[in-house]
Amino acid sequence: MKLSGKMEEDFAALKELLPAEDILSFDFAAEGGIAFRILYCDPVTDKELLGTLVVRPLLHYRGGRRAEEVGEKLASPELRACSDLNELAGEVLAGNPVLLWDGMDEALVVGTKKVFLRAVMEPPTNVAVKGPREGFIEDVKVNTSLVRRRLKTGELKIEFLKIGRRSQTFVALCYLEGTAEEAVVRGIEQRLKAVDIDGIPDSSYLADFLSSRPHALIKQVGTTEKPDIFCAKLLEGRVGVLVDGSPIALTLPYLLTEDLQSAEDYFVPPLRATLTRLVRLFGMLAAMYLPAFYVAAQLFKLQLFPLKLLLTIAGSIRDIPLSPSLEMLLVLLILEILNEASIRMPKYVGMALSVVGALVLGETAVRAGIFSTPAIIIVALSGIGLYAVPDLIETTSVMRLFLLLMAGILGTYGILLATAAVLYELTATENFGVPLMAPFAPADPHDMKDSIVKFSLRSLKERPHALLSPNKRRMK
Repeated sequence: MKLSGKMEEDFAALKELLPAEDILSFDFAAEGGIAFRILYCDPVTDKELLGTLVVRPLLHYRGGRRAEEVGEKLASPELRACSDLNELAGEVLAGNPVLLWDGMDEALVVGTKKVFLRAVMEPPTNVAVKGPREGFIEDVKVNTSLVRRRLKTGELKIEFLKIGRRSQTFVALCYLEGTAEEAVVRGIEQRLKAVDIDGIPDSSYLADFLSSRPHALIKQVGTTEKPDIFCAKLLEGRVGVLVDGSPIALTLPYLLTEDLQSAEDYFVPPLRATLTRLVRLFGMLAAMYLPAFYVAAQLFKLQLFPLKLLLTIAGSIRDIPLSPSLEMLLVLLILEILNEASIRMPKYVGMALSVVGALVLGETAVRAGIFSTPAIIIVALSGIGLYAVPDLIETTSVMRLFLLLMAGILGTYGILLATAAVLYELTATENFGVPLMAPFAPADPHDMKDSIVKFSLRSLKERPHALLSPNKRRMK
């Protein structure tokens, strides 16, 4: 629907689209005799700025009725003419007032939106001892400015989309033209445009739509809260997605080795970075396999334990009434409950709860003969190991339970079968033509220089081959 040029009719049509009580209007007349009416959304419009940039200049207006002439009088840097009623209604709801007057079938949209911003600070999920400490916030414009400040090139393309029938959320698609594979960019854009949902409260909603296998074991979309990591991934040939209202950016295509890496790895010597990545990998594997191997060894293969350790464990579990599998499941369940409770309870109560759960409850259960000391130690080590790779906590916790169940049923054969099934799933998964397990499956010696092992930056003269970038060389 288009504007008619009659202010009363156009205002009535807009009010029919926007019947809410917080949609207000304000009438005033210019010295030249033109009657103006402003339609705005009270909670999200900066009324002081509206008065300064629009009302005050127009009170002394004596020009014509054309939108260009009226717009020249206004002091707002964000100003555009529009004649579509639905689009004008959307702008009002976004916080941008609409200026109406008789005799013109166009209205002026004025950018005086009230913005509530959190300060740019270090994100809690990506803490680094060395390197930049800025983090994304919930405003997509601020986030794109943080990216622009780091990539001062015309090749950086930022395309805005509106997703969500009711939320009309701004989504920014970011990539480096000539560096990102065009087919990947258009594939991501096509999937975003195909999203038909009421609203997008967070970027995690889009991650599900951007995955080629939504029910796969492991995620297929990378995430980060730091602009420096986001820009580094764009420079490698990836595509980034920023969502208004979310501080978590998405990056595609995703490789599993990304989560074993850290931004700090590029600020320390390569040998130290390699050692740190191996420690993360060992912590993740220990978190998944320790409970399973402990149960399998007790039930089927006691000779897996050294003799002295076997005697110690035998003495500890002698009077335990539960089977090894049930004991380990119960201890893991208690650990998960304590973890969920400590995260969601108030900060200081959560700390006290952790102390009570770790010391009082664990010690009492051992003394009462319900759980054995080795089981408590194994679960504690497994719980700590999960956080060595925090971005894979959800996946590793599910795999830990799966391996434990298979170990309780088939012993070490069950662990091997479960491992083979998981490896098959990982190697078979790809997104936008990029294998999840690259550079190991398929093997690529060049990309392995920055995977689990970290080579010197001088040896990484080409972008990762797995990302299919048309511009492979990044260093001369």
